[in-house]
Amino acid sequence: MTGTTAPRPAHDEQHSVGELVGQATEQVSLLVRQEVALAKEELAAKGRRAGRGGGLLGAAGAFAYAGLLALAGTGTAALSLVLPVWASALIVTAVLFVIAAVLAATGRAQLRHAAPPTPEEALAGVKADVEEIKERAHR
Repeated sequence: MTGTTAPRPAHDEQHSVGELVGQATEQVSLLVRQEVALAKEELAAKGRRAGRGGGLLGAAGAFAYAGLLALAGTGTAALSLVLPVWASALIVTAVLFVIAAVLAATGRAQLRHAAPPTPEEALAGVKADVEEIKERAHR
């Protein structure tokens, strides 16, 4: 025998309750900071995607509006071949307002049913972390 001792494995070390509570506090604090950072990044990515989509939809709406104006003019001109111009313009205007009312009602219903944006991955991570902490606490 040489007189040297083998290093003891880390799990055999005895820690005081205060040290264990301190380590747990540090780990929970780190875990919370990481989950908050994940939630921020997830919401930022969703926000960027929504911003791009909104911009494209706005551009599409502007072109559709210009097309609708041209269509209304075409419809009025076509109806003026069989009706007075004022009557054909009134009919086209009424049809456009009916379409606008239907679209507004549908859009309002969709907004009422829209779920608020949530960082789903971060929430799932927090739930998993809480379950793991509960499970380890009962051991």
